[in-house]
Amino acid sequence: MLNRLITMAALAAGGVYVAKQLKKSKSGGNASSVRETVTVNVPVKTAYNQWTQFEEFPRFMDSVHEVRQLSDKRLHWKADVLGKTLEWDAEITEQVPDQRIAWRSTTGKPNNGMVAFEPLSGDRCRVTLTMSYQPEGALESIGDAMGAVRMEAAGNLKRFKEMMEQRGQETGAWRGTIRGQDPSQPVH
Repeated sequence: MLNRLITMAALAAGGVYVAKQLKKSKSGGNASSVRETVTVNVPVKTAYNQWTQFEEFPRFMDSVHEVRQLSDKRLHWKADVLGKTLEWDAEITEQVPDQRIAWRSTTGKPNNGMVAFEPLSGDRCRVTLTMSYQPEGALESIGDAMGAVRMEAAGNLKRFKEMMEQRGQETGAWRGTIRGQDPSQPVH
């Protein structure tokens, strides 16, 4: 009996939380954000160089079908969002070798963020992904409320770590610098 009451209370609390998220989404609420970090046992230069190989993202990002690099600053994405294939363009707003890569979407799914690279002792580095996005509709709001994007980001970073540690080296590199607008601005 006690277990049943605890389960019902948990379901009710979860329902209230999801209802609040849905209400926020319908009223044009604020963007959601995710921040995930992983330590990778390769030098920071190796991890950064591999991350600049955008077209290889489908190797470690489960929901990404394709990333085409259109120029040094422009990318076209094709990915699944809650089982639906979507496409959008993104612009690199800042890129500093061995430190960070920031972006913002220019079409399609509103999102922006940054991947930061921090050297650690012993040829290891910390990779931190920070991303803002605007859930659209009830299904995305429910997924957001349940942490779907956070779990996806954590899984992608884990697969990046595994790929880099198995491989031990990057498949290519782009060492250019891009300076531009502040990627921490909210998604519109």
